[in-house]
Amino acid sequence: MSQRHPATIWQPRAGQKSAESRARIKLAVFPKAYMDSIVVHHTMTVLEWVELASQLDIQGLELYGGFFPENDTSLAVAVRNRMRELGLAMPMLCVSPDFTHPDPAVRLAEVERERRMIDFVASFESPLPRTCRVLSGQRRPDVSVKQGVAWVIECIEALLPYAEQHQVILALENHYKDNFWLHPEFAQHLSVFRQIVDRIDSPWFGVNYDPSNAFLAGEDPLEVLEAVKLKVVSMHASDRYLLPGYSVADLRTQEDHVGYARILQHGEIGRGLNDYDAIFHVLAESNFAGWISIEDGVNGFDELERSVAFLSVKIRQYFGGA
Repeated sequence: MSQRHPATIWQPRAGQKSAESRARIKLAVFPKAYMDSIVVHHTMTVLEWVELASQLDIQGLELYGGFFPENDTSLAVAVRNRMRELGLAMPMLCVSPDFTHPDPAVRLAEVERERRMIDFVASFESPLPRTCRVLSGQRRPDVSVKQGVAWVIECIEALLPYAEQHQVILALENHYKDNFWLHPEFAQHLSVFRQIVDRIDSPWFGVNYDPSNAFLAGEDPLEVLEAVKLKVVSMHASDRYLLPGYSVADLRTQEDHVGYARILQHGEIGRGLNDYDAIFHVLAESNFAGWISIEDGVNGFDELERSVAFLSVKIRQYFGGA
């Protein structure tokens, strides 16, 4: 099997940014605004989200592993069939494994669950590059950086043969915090993130880049992107805001609570803190050829529609020679 990164198969030759190359960059959406409605309150079903999202000018949907009961495959089959009818791919699965738990039995269970999530991605038969997210785990006060890094690398490397077998790329995100975690991401900061990314050498491992999460770490999104740009296989597009009168320092005081801090807000893409022209310039120069999944809609579906339109323009501009 070729040792090239799977994403490079679809990358254009240098200087060849044509309509053909633009077609390689596709848009998906993630139900960020509806997570609690689907998982906690059960006021929306996954199938209802699929129908709602199908109104958008997109090519795929990113799903969340926690939407689907592992002992009942009927929902997964129904969602897969309906997405196929609508012509929507499922190229990205959002999963939150916790590989920094001190109990080795828990870490092993997390690895086994991630294998089942790889199976789930492969069952949708979406074209490559398709990804299954991995996280490092929670930043527990009693776990050192050295020990945590070792555990995370051990868990991810245990998954790589299975990922290769199923043609699914494991995408480690520069993450802030899972909605349902107590502690923030172990590898939230670039210094720790790179200790993991730089030590795993496999064509079936890469980075899911989220520029907004860099702000939450007190870092420059462009510096983070420059450090990992050659390993980026997918991207979360969002824009973040802090409520008026608050700073990133205030965010630190609210981290160790279940869920996101209340002062942190998602908003319409292109109107927040991120410089998407600079981000897309770096991605284009790096011959990025993966999916971009939008995390938006918290303030209404019309906002999500505008975010789709905004990113569609940027894709044409930077990958289509416009």
